[in-house]
Amino acid sequence: MKTASIGLPNPRRMTLLVLRDANQPVKQVQVSKPLVVAVPLIALLSISGLIVSLQIQSNRTVNNLESMLQAQQLRFEATVTDKDAAIERLQNEVIALSGQSRDMMDRMERMAELETELQKFIDKYGSESSGSQESGKLSSLSMDNNSWYASDGVGGEFIAVHETEIEQLAEDTREQFTEMSKLLDEMEQNMPATLQIAEQTQIKLAGTPTEWPTLSQRITSNFGYRSDPFSGRAAFHAGIDIAGKTGDPIYAAGAGKVVTVASDSSHGKYIVIEHPEGLESWYLHLSKITVSVGDEVSKGQQIGKLGNTGRSTGPHLHFEILKKGKTIDPLPYLKSNDG
Repeated sequence: MKTASIGLPNPRRMTLLVLRDANQPVKQVQVSKPLVVAVPLIALLSISGLIVSLQIQSNRTVNNLESMLQAQQLRFEATVTDKDAAIERLQNEVIALSGQSRDMMDRMERMAELETELQKFIDKYGSESSGSQESGKLSSLSMDNNSWYASDGVGGEFIAVHETEIEQLAEDTREQFTEMSKLLDEMEQNMPATLQIAEQTQIKLAGTPTEWPTLSQRITSNFGYRSDPFSGRAAFHAGIDIAGKTGDPIYAAGAGKVVTVASDSSHGKYIVIEHPEGLESWYLHLSKITVSVGDEVSKGQQIGKLGNTGRSTGPHLHFEILKKGKTIDPLPYLKSNDG
């Protein structure tokens, strides 16, 4: 179809000739001039509107893509931040646990030292049953420092651990350290009291006059009533007489403090040692004294020499034990050198 325009006398109208085919007549269509001008404008405006719409839609699409990218970026940054925070928390946990581990090691070493002191006492003075029992209770605390860093063979399948598992492991470890710390607090509070009791027991055992005071064990007169060797009359003998040679060593029957060093016509040269539990041991008729008042002596320490001074019929040691000022039979306390 072809069209052509023919100008008409009417200036406001235009004639359009519509040419169809060669065999068809020409058709004339009169239209107003403004319409002819408006149609292209409308088409142009429509095309412009379409372009603007497409541009707006394109801008929206770009904005949406930018928003999606920004959101994705934020999520990525948040994920990275969470991981960094988790790593930092774990690092802090490791640092804290490392410090607690060093503190725990120091406390374990202190406990091991206390145990060693107590074990020495138990080995020396305790019975086998009680010693082994206490040792069993405390041996778990006696640790060689090298055992903490032992390098034994290790191996196994690799199994990856999730971050949440690591965090839970750190939390569990922290709780275990807290429980261990509480346990050590209790032990540290109880151990000094136990050591004090052990020391008191040690002093009591060492101070109890049970050591035989002479080389000889030949008793010539027992504790109790007897016939006086000088007058022949009945008399009370406040100790035991142990025969020996002049100059034989005299030993302290128990650890204690020398409270008397003296000499008189009855006792001769003599020594009095004060022991725990209100006990005293007396050593009479000595030929020589080798200690002074105020000296602290140990059990079995030589304190003088056997003699025949004072009211005596021959070389011997008169040995007495007093408990709270009253003389008692010393034989239940003494033990022979071969026993």
